[in-house]
Amino acid sequence: MTMPIATSVPATALDPLETASIDQLRQHQLQRLRWSLDHAYHKVPLYRQRFDALGIHPQDIRQLDDLAQLPFTTKADLRDHYPYGMFAVPMQEVVRLHASSGTTGKPTVVGYTRNDIDTWAQVVARSIRAAGGRPGDKVQISYGYGLFTGGLGAHYGAERLGCTVIPMSGGQTEKQVQLLKDFQPDIIMVTPSYMLNLADEIERQGLDPHRLALRLGIFGAEPWTDELRSAIEQRLGISALDIYGLSEIIGPGVAMECAETRDGPTLWEDHFYPEIIDPHSGQVLPDGEMGELVLTSLTKEALPMIRYRTRDLTRLLPGTARPMRRIDKITGRSDDMLIIRGVNLFPTQVEEQVLKVEQLAPCYEIHLYRHGNLDSVDIHVELKNEHQHLQDEQQRSICSELSRHIKNHIGISSRIVLQPPYSLKRSEGKAARVIDKRQ
Repeated sequence: MTMPIATSVPATALDPLETASIDQLRQHQLQRLRWSLDHAYHKVPLYRQRFDALGIHPQDIRQLDDLAQLPFTTKADLRDHYPYGMFAVPMQEVVRLHASSGTTGKPTVVGYTRNDIDTWAQVVARSIRAAGGRPGDKVQISYGYGLFTGGLGAHYGAERLGCTVIPMSGGQTEKQVQLLKDFQPDIIMVTPSYMLNLADEIERQGLDPHRLALRLGIFGAEPWTDELRSAIEQRLGISALDIYGLSEIIGPGVAMECAETRDGPTLWEDHFYPEIIDPHSGQVLPDGEMGELVLTSLTKEALPMIRYRTRDLTRLLPGTARPMRRIDKITGRSDDMLIIRGVNLFPTQVEEQVLKVEQLAPCYEIHLYRHGNLDSVDIHVELKNEHQHLQDEQQRSICSELSRHIKNHIGISSRIVLQPPYSLKRSEGKAARVIDKRQ
């Protein structure tokens, strides 16, 4: 069975599938799904073993709902078959490798054929266009380059769209701001936490962010809240939109928030088929219910992913700007959830409460430690620069206000540790929000 290749369209135009009817889209998905399952079964021993153990052949999957009969793929599978055991093509057909940081074990290795690279560039170009980018825009890419998929994924997509790419990568914060001032990019692609770092540096240099040419930020690689979106937009005078992706599936460009609706990322369903499952039972949930996002690749050659558990918690919503479904903002990851005295806590919940307090900067750390047999929580926060000279009584009032918000909205008691402006560690990539001292 040969892979069904999409008709090539100019990067500036909407792909016909972006405006297709739901019936046309589902028919297209099923055709591509059956190719992907057949490809994985015949080329990846793990998939063949698992299908055979269930007595299922790819040809038994006759409709999209039948996918639920198949087992999940997890990050552990990729690590257990490190480095190339999940690849479905010979190494001579792999033109690029990416990998995770491997900080919690062996890295997960991702391979790409030339067609995979082309698909990736296409979906990122589509994403930038959906966000409001156009040919001729200058794009400063401040995601890290290298094994991390963010930098090169954004780079190839921006070039495909016809943009002028400024390949800054992460770090060198002072130079980042110099380029924002001197090169006058229209768009920046970066993590939202590092954008806050850049905003601090813009202010430190005495620049007016509203006088920069920057009009659009495409932010991804970590969960962030609508409250943080508002804070970034007001502080910098830009539109802040959400891009979603993960290296195991392809990298950035799996889903993108559309400029005309700003209501959550549209998932490019012609390349990635979504399901939402109960993270505990694995049962598929109907659209609209919150659970864990599971993705199946429909067009990947080197590393097909069948029912990959992303661990990202969200829900599927009807399409608005496009017929394809949207995902709600990622609230966190099922494996990042903290349990404090029986209460489930995600870092983004704390972020929401911090941003409700006018005098606080949108920077925080959650410190966990054990007091006797009980878990305790300290929330470290910063005063904004213009509020650094508040009297002790006013500072105590701010701490009380935040502690009350956290208790009322999350259900945990916490001690608030108020720190001077710019004293918390700044991120040059994904922010590390939790410091767990309980072990």
